Amino acid sequence: MSNMDDGLNITAVGKGFGPVQVLRDVSLSVPRGAFHTLLGPSGSGKTTLLKIVAGFTPADSGAVTLAGRAITDMPPEHRNIGVVFQHYALFPHMSVTENIGFGLKMRGVAKAERAARVEEVLRLVRMTGFGHRKPAALSGGQQQRVALARALVIKPQLLLLDEPLSALDRKVRQEVREELKRIQAETGVTTVMVTHDQEEALFLADRVLVLEGGALRQQGAPADIYGNPADEFVAGFLGAINLLKVKAEGQMLRLGSQSFAPPADVIGALACASKGAVLHLAVRPEQLLVEPGEAGTGQLGGRLIATEFGGPVVTLRIDVEGQAVSVLSLSPDVLAAGPWEVGMPVRLMVRGGSLLA
Repeated sequence: MSNMDDGLNITAVGKGFGPVQVLRDVSLSVPRGAFHTLLGPSGSGKTTLLKIVAGFTPADSGAVTLAGRAITDMPPEHRNIGVVFQHYALFPHMSVTENIGFGLKMRGVAKAERAARVEEVLRLVRMTGFGHRKPAALSGGQQQRVALARALVIKPQLLLLDEPLSALDRKVRQEVREELKRIQAETGVTTVMVTHDQEEALFLADRVLVLEGGALRQQGAPADIYGNPADEFVAGFLGAINLLKVKAEGQMLRLGSQSFAPPADVIGALACASKGAVLHLAVRPEQLLVEPGEAGTGQLGGRLIATEFGGPVVTLRIDVEGQAVSVLSLSPDVLAAGPWEVGMPVRLMVRGGSLLA
């Protein structure tokens, strides 16, 4: 098992630009070999934090260590960090081989070793045979693989990815995303990726760190942070969410005039709430089961507003006591339970969620 001192440690890092405080005492640790994502909206401070780690931007306060070495004030070229940028930053006049080998050449690596290491990473990113091409002759996905190979060929202690897939179209992005996960697993390189794409963060990372307003709001394993958000911001930013305004009523929850059974995973938290306390029940659309007909005991009743067909899934929009609720269901399941007509009564069963005060 990796020791925290083997990886990346950020301690109380702060950064401001004029009167704007971009980072506020951010502390986090990335164990050696881990893949963490910094997730947040534009302006949250995630890219600034990445630049501080890379050495491109100085921190106003705090410290950064990598593999037990203090690198806070170290020049970028001495940090042994590989960086992949959003827009690749390949040299257009150089071939793929020359682009990948450039960092090795600047480090004085002998020509024969340089050629061997370039071929090694070309195999790793599945670009063997493309070494003679110029970047202009490559697709966007291929250019991103070359950029990744260039970052890996120096055998970095840390790989930083700055929105690496955002310039690719959806299909290519999915392909490169899968390749990126494979490559990180094969190399075991400690990796930190900045993204605003929730799906990418959840798919790629073994730990997600949510930044907002320059502060770390929550961190955890993807499934934990998705299923148990710390607050309304995290709940909404990690994907579609229904925030139901409810009241505690003993072992039940009340929404408007209706009492319903809480999902099993919030019963413990509900027991700690005082009777009549106003809470928000955060429920993902896929955590709701919907059926046609009037509500029974322990269920929620509503009226169908709309159905939205999305291929393998269907989204149903439902009005429950004036609150709009979205339900996500597999198409074969929900279509077989129909027909669904706008205005018809439906019943909801809450199968999961988390309580937010």
